[in-house]
Amino acid sequence: MIRKIIVPCLCLSLIFSCARMSAQKSPDKGAVPSVHSAIMHDDGGYYYPIDDKKIYEYVAPADYTLQQLMGDPQGTASGLDFNFPGIEGKMYYGFIPYGDSKHPHPVYFRSSAPIEAGKASIEIATQLRGRYDMVGWEKSGRGTLGYRVVNADGTFLYDGVVTFKGTGPFSVDVTVIEGPFINLLHAQGATISFTLNTAHTASVTVNETTITSEATKIHEIPITGLEPNKSYDYTLTVGDNIFHYQFKTAPNPGTRSQFTFSYASDSRSGNGGGERDVWGANFYIMKRIMALNIAKDVSFMQFSGDLINGYQTQPDAMHVQYANWKRAIQPFAHYLPVYISMGNHEALNRVFSSREEKVYIALDRFPYDTESGEVIFAENFVNPTNGPVSEDGAAYDPHKKNMDFPSYSENVFHYTHDNVGVVVLNSDYWYSPTTGTVPKVSGGVHGYIMDNQVAWLAEVLDQFEKDPAVDHVFITQHTPFFPNGGHVGDDMWYNGNNTIRPYVAGKPLEKGIIERRDQLLDLLVNKSSKVIAILTGDEHNYARTEIGPETQIHPEVYLADKVTLSRTIYQVNNGAAGAPYYAQEQTPWTPFVSGFTTQNALVLFHVNGKELNMEVFNPDTLEKFDEFKLR
Repeated sequence: MIRKIIVPCLCLSLIFSCARMSAQKSPDKGAVPSVHSAIMHDDGGYYYPIDDKKIYEYVAPADYTLQQLMGDPQGTASGLDFNFPGIEGKMYYGFIPYGDSKHPHPVYFRSSAPIEAGKASIEIATQLRGRYDMVGWEKSGRGTLGYRVVNADGTFLYDGVVTFKGTGPFSVDVTVIEGPFINLLHAQGATISFTLNTAHTASVTVNETTITSEATKIHEIPITGLEPNKSYDYTLTVGDNIFHYQFKTAPNPGTRSQFTFSYASDSRSGNGGGERDVWGANFYIMKRIMALNIAKDVSFMQFSGDLINGYQTQPDAMHVQYANWKRAIQPFAHYLPVYISMGNHEALNRVFSSREEKVYIALDRFPYDTESGEVIFAENFVNPTNGPVSEDGAAYDPHKKNMDFPSYSENVFHYTHDNVGVVVLNSDYWYSPTTGTVPKVSGGVHGYIMDNQVAWLAEVLDQFEKDPAVDHVFITQHTPFFPNGGHVGDDMWYNGNNTIRPYVAGKPLEKGIIERRDQLLDLLVNKSSKVIAILTGDEHNYARTEIGPETQIHPEVYLADKVTLSRTIYQVNNGAAGAPYYAQEQTPWTPFVSGFTTQNALVLFHVNGKELNMEVFNPDTLEKFDEFKLR
């Protein structure tokens, strides 16, 4: 789903920041954001000067675009023709039997269609009739096909959907190509989002009330006025196509009902072939995770980063990979919300590279309001918009009247469900993947939470602390506070090197990465009594780490002030949603690590009033391999 981004002023604590934002202006086209240093622009484009040479930006088209892979299906006398420019391979296809399954998937036909010189055809009239017509198109004159595009190397590139009408000749009907998804769940309703292949009106009916949206491709329909903690059937109507699903509203805040929510991260492509790599996403494990969510009656899921391979230089390339990830969860996300946040693999970059000069520099792609990793992420997902505005206005902002930083809209936020509060942070904000070049060109570093985000976090934690309806608070960010295997050399540790920090306009921030981690720990542990766990990923494994007064959290030689912890919380790392595994490494806190495994994992949190228990399952084998009482 690709949608227009709006950054509203949403909470009283941010009124002054929002007011300041409204007076700011975006840089002129072609201008390098003032937060960077050394990067320049001329008629040849953006470049990095070195000696008397200019290292221009590496510019390459996307390997594939969403428009290319959708195939522009057209009706013919006997079926559908597709056009996949530049692709050789094959296309699998089959009917999607809506109404026959709660979680409709394509049932693939026994044959595939060759893609030759980009062209492919599905012969509905001759192949998919009679004993192969399990959707009744011959009688109704309509049906929906799922199709999978595979290149000549056997790599799965895209899963598409097309609705047709007619019995010969055939034509393409308005089609729901993404969704519907349940978003922004609350006690009185939710927002139902979906994307169509063409601009068209649509309506959602819940509890005998119908809401109709205007003719557009991208729809976000808010549903309100429902009763809390109650299941509702909903009907999506688009033209002559009718779909029936269900969702359950959240309990009233502080009801202290019994429910379960889940957590995972890191579902980018895995090894092993097949659906473990559907062009950027581990389709197989994500489907298994979502099916397990349904089987365990999960109320909502939090997924914190590295959905896809990412690290692209073109927005079109990111949209393809996001589309594949959404297709994996779609048959299940009709029923429950999945809150999604960013990791380092959501990076969209400008790259400056020269083998001769041994230069490789990658920066968050600008202009930030149209092409950053943050804005492309927000275009693809529906998340709360109650976070901070950006890092504009911080002490290190070089031009207070300009919009110099990317937006936090929909990548930093908080939400509640009954007596649970979840705070979502972005530890890969304004991310430069080439950490060693940050002092030269400026940028964010992996694992760092910048000043405005920290100030906002302090406000939210204070609100939760004072809220009698909230008992349990979870913080989630992609990078571990305490890495255990795979990222000991970065995350919030960098092998004990506190010198690592972002640079803005050529100047380092005041606090190093470990100092910033300790500042956050002071907020979560010493200034909050409700934070119980930090949910992290990045490392492709599962581990539970005790963080308390006895935990050794500093290097042997450390000159900065050390935080003293007054109580114990836990870091629950689950980066085991399908990305290639990492084994365990030794750290100062290794004696406080439990349950480490490289199995694929889904963490379930069972909330029963003020009691809180955790179970961990392998979604592939359904084996339970860890359980723990948090409260």
